[in-house]
Amino acid sequence: MKIDVIHSLIDSFESHFQQTEGGVEFWLACDFQHLLGYSEWRNLTAVISKVRTACEVSNHAIPDHSTKW
Repeated sequence: MKIDVIHSLIDSFESHFQQTEGGVEFWLACDFQHLLGYSEWRNLTAVISKVRTACEVSNHAIPDHSTKW
């Protein structure tokens, strides 16, 4: 992947973060749906399910990778 494409993607993701009153940054999955090119929420939830399974199989705690999955 070309470096300019990578920078564009990073900028796009970074521009969608939210912030708590305490200054903690977070992103909403519904924002990622569109940023990642998923037209339907159910398609993204299938991917999230696969990520959860990958975490479990590799003995990684799911909360280490997301707090709301």
